[in-house]
Amino acid sequence: MVETVLARTRRARRIDRLLGERYPDAGCELDFRTPFELLVATVLSAQTTDVRVNQVTPELFSRWPGPVELAGAERVALEDVVRPTGFFRAKAASLLALAQALVERFDAQVPARMADLVTLPGVGRKTANVVLGNAFDVPGLPVDTHVGRVARRLGLTVEEDPVRIETELCALIPKRGWTMFSHRLIIHGRRTCHARRPACGACPVARLCPSSGIGETDPEAAARLVRPGPVPARGPAAG
Repeated sequence: MVETVLARTRRARRIDRLLGERYPDAGCELDFRTPFELLVATVLSAQTTDVRVNQVTPELFSRWPGPVELAGAERVALEDVVRPTGFFRAKAASLLALAQALVERFDAQVPARMADLVTLPGVGRKTANVVLGNAFDVPGLPVDTHVGRVARRLGLTVEEDPVRIETELCALIPKRGWTMFSHRLIIHGRRTCHARRPACGACPVARLCPSSGIGETDPEAAARLVRPGPVPARGPAAG
C-alpha cells in the first residue's frame, strides 16, 4: 500500500516526538561560542568526529580567535594545529580562504543568510544550515550521512542527493523544528541506527520504521549495541 503524503507527514512528526523523548540531549556536539567558531569547527568536521574537532579547536581559537587573525595565519602553523582532524593541508587552505573572504566581503562577520554563506570557500548547504540553525537560531536542516541513511531507512525519502533529502524532510516537519529534527536523526544514527548493524530491538521508532528488523531484534542484544553519547557541547552562551 502506497503511503499518502499526509500519512508520511504524521508518521514523521511522531518519529520526531519519539526521538526527542529518547534523546533529550540531542544538539550540536561541536563546541563553539560564536558563529565564527561554529563555522570553522563545522568545516573541520568533514570526514572526522566532532570529538576530534573539539580537541583541536581550543588551541586554534586561542591562537586565531577571529577571521582577521585567521586570515593572517601562517599556513604551516595552521596545518600543524588542524593535523589531527585529517586532510589537514586541504582544511588549512579552506580555512585561510574562508577567513580571507569573511574579512574582504563581510567585514569579518559571519553572514546570517544562506545565500551569503554558500558563497564562502568550503561552505555548502550542510555547513550553512549548521551555522544558521545553531548559531543564529534560523531554522535549517543539515543533511549528513546519518540523516540521509536514517531518513531512507525510515521511509521518509528515497533520495540520495542531500539537497533533495533536505527538501523532502523540510516538507514533513514544521519549520521551527527543522534544526532539532536533524540533530535527532544524527544522534539516532550514531547511537542506535548504526550503518552496519542497527539496534532495531532497542529502537524507539521501530513500530514506525519500514526497515525494522534489518538489524539486531533481540531487545537485550540490541540494548548492548546502543552507544552512549558525549556530554552535549556548549552553545554560544557558554562560558
